[in-house]
Amino acid sequence: MKSTHSMVSQVQDYLATRRQMGFHLAIAGRQLLAFARFTDRTGHRGPVTFELAVRWAQSSPRATRLTWARRLELLRPFTKYRSQFDAGTEIVPRTFFGPAHRRLIPHIYTEQEIACLLQAASSLPPVGGLRPLTYHTLFGLLAVTGLRFSEALNLKPQDVALEHALLTVRQTKFRKSRLVPLHPTTAAALKRYAEARQRKLGGVNIEAFFVSDRGKPLAERTVHHTFQKLRAQMGWVARGGHAAPRIHDLRHTFICHGMLRSYRQQQPIDNMIDALSTYVGHAKVSDTYWYVTATPELMAVAAQRFAEFVEGGAR
Repeated sequence: MKSTHSMVSQVQDYLATRRQMGFHLAIAGRQLLAFARFTDRTGHRGPVTFELAVRWAQSSPRATRLTWARRLELLRPFTKYRSQFDAGTEIVPRTFFGPAHRRLIPHIYTEQEIACLLQAASSLPPVGGLRPLTYHTLFGLLAVTGLRFSEALNLKPQDVALEHALLTVRQTKFRKSRLVPLHPTTAAALKRYAEARQRKLGGVNIEAFFVSDRGKPLAERTVHHTFQKLRAQMGWVARGGHAAPRIHDLRHTFICHGMLRSYRQQQPIDNMIDALSTYVGHAKVSDTYWYVTATPELMAVAAQRFAEFVEGGAR
């Protein structure tokens, strides 16, 4: 392997090696290939240099130190790999632009906002088409299960066992699969959608549970675009660190609302967080705590429960 090879070929070699070891590298792979194309366009030849890495990091349309730091963090494993074959490779320092991770406060939806979202989705065109029911059911499922967005889109008809009120989520993050029990009302909503899909599409071969009016799997970009239009239509203003409410915030909301219910029901919080972490597919409990936001409602009930504990009224 020579340093005169294009950077694209070097990145492809790295990705192939890592994926053979079981790493998925979906987002990282796209970003590394973007780095490689940037490098080859500039005419750079030879090993990765720190100066090259910084130029690519700062070429992002989002000119923030956090974005630059994340780009350098993504390059670091690649430069360590390349240093085995080219001693001139400069390993990217870990914190040149500061920390690559910081938690922006998510938008925690109120129940009224979720209801408005579902109502707006039901009003999407075409009238009488499958699209309004698809988006109503999809956003509703995300709100009441905390599924990852990709997990919901990747569901296949055989993954939705309506007779058992059970979802099978296959090979998602960290290549884990899990069973997701459903509330009877959620199972009923999915059944209504499946029946409507069958009536409207008939014998069309269905590859995904959630499909377009033509029976095709929904594209992530299309769903995000539709959500953005609904968000603008409702005039939502973000509460938190992001520019606008996101689909992913439904997952944050599910976890916060789950904790709030547990506090109100006087459930042991340690037991609840273990169950919640398993339900949403986290590898460790600390990942679930990352999703918890100190909303006024949650802090109020937690403070009340702590006061009862101090006074000896709760154990």
